[in-house]
Amino acid sequence: MAMRAVRTADILDGHVSLDIECLDRIYLNGYVPNLQVGGQVVQFLAARGFPIPSPVVVGRIGDQFRRTVRSFADANQIQMIKFAKGDRKIEKMKPYLARQERLGQSGVAGIGWAQEFQRVATCTTTEARNGGAPHFGWGRADRRVTCYYFYVWDKDFGAAFVKISAYFPYPVKVWLL
Repeated sequence: MAMRAVRTADILDGHVSLDIECLDRIYLNGYVPNLQVGGQVVQFLAARGFPIPSPVVVGRIGDQFRRTVRSFADANQIQMIKFAKGDRKIEKMKPYLARQERLGQSGVAGIGWAQEFQRVATCTTTEARNGGAPHFGWGRADRRVTCYYFYVWDKDFGAAFVKISAYFPYPVKVWLL
C-alpha cells in the first residue's frame, strides 16, 4: 500500500474558513533560519572571520549593536525610554507617536528598551584538556536580554513598532497597529 502525503489544506478543506473584514493589528515574527542550531552558529561566526566560535564574540556583536542603537538615537535626537515590568508599552509611547504624527513625517518616534525573556543562543564550554583548545557547544534557551522597540509612525500606515533582541540570534517582531 503506497503512502500519500496529507497536506493540512486537504484536511481542513470544507471544515474551516477565514473571513476577514478588518485587521486590528498584524504581528510578524522574524528570525534567521540558518541560525537555529549550534552548527549554524559556528558557521556564521567562522564566515565573519572568527575561527573560534566563542561566546565572547557573540557578546561583542551584541555590545556593538547596543552602541549602534544609542548612536542612532543620539544622532537623530530620538528619545530612549526604559520600560519597567508591568508597563503598558504603547501607553508610554503614545506621546512620542502623537508628536511624530503632528510633524507629518514618517520616522522613528521613540526607542523603548526593556529586559525580557527571549529564546536565544547559549553556549557551554568544555575546558581544554592535554594542552588542547576549549570546546564550545551551542544550544538554545530562554534568557533575560535587552530588547529594543523602535516605535515608528508612517504617514500611509500609521503607528507600528519593530522589536529586536540585542542578543544572538537577534529575533525580530514587527507590529502594525
